[in-house]
Amino acid sequence: MKDLKKIKYLILDMDGCVYHPKYLKTLFSQVSNRMTDFISLKLNIDKIKAKEIQADYFYKYDTSLNGLMKNYQDLIDPKEFLKYVHNINYDCLEKDTELREELIKLNIEIFCATNGSKEHAINCMKKIGIDDLFDGKIMDIVDFQFKPKPNPESLKLMCDKFQIPTNEETVYIEDICKNLTSETAKNMIKVWFNNDEPINNIDKYKDVVDYRIDNLALFLKKIRLLKEE
Repeated sequence: MKDLKKIKYLILDMDGCVYHPKYLKTLFSQVSNRMTDFISLKLNIDKIKAKEIQADYFYKYDTSLNGLMKNYQDLIDPKEFLKYVHNINYDCLEKDTELREELIKLNIEIFCATNGSKEHAINCMKKIGIDDLFDGKIMDIVDFQFKPKPNPESLKLMCDKFQIPTNEETVYIEDICKNLTSETAKNMIKVWFNNDEPINNIDKYKDVVDYRIDNLALFLKKIRLLKEE
């Protein structure tokens, strides 16, 4: 296992990482429904066909938006899409004082990398009570020039902007195993947040994952205690 004592930087995915995967179904059922509505409206098709396209593109192109941009460039405004699909209710999220305390106590550089929108990330963080800790340190799909993770260029843009080393001084946490395969993250400490989402095939990606976790705050505490030894 890679040495956690060396860590000086933390890159967190947003959904299913900054907030626990147990909230994914509540939040993403809303996002998914709004995606379906958006696709149905823009492509002038029924919702059943829209849902099929949405799912197909997610698996084929890493995000539904990426697929829409490649196949319907003239019909889809990506910023309009992001604003529409993330107009949801965040009330299921709760303050996470334990996570906040550990992020502060760990005393390392922390960042968020999301295939969603920055607005969505901030809305989630506000409910959790950690938005001030990530002020100016969030990069979203727009910042990634609409190249979704695991495209190595997206993470490289982040590392270049914030001067984050692409070695074992950086821990990278994702809830989608495939995103950890980014070539930019090759030498980072790669962590998968356990969940039962259909997209994850841990057997396929087990050689990429250095650590598997069920609780972010406890994992950060583990790092902190090791660094304090």
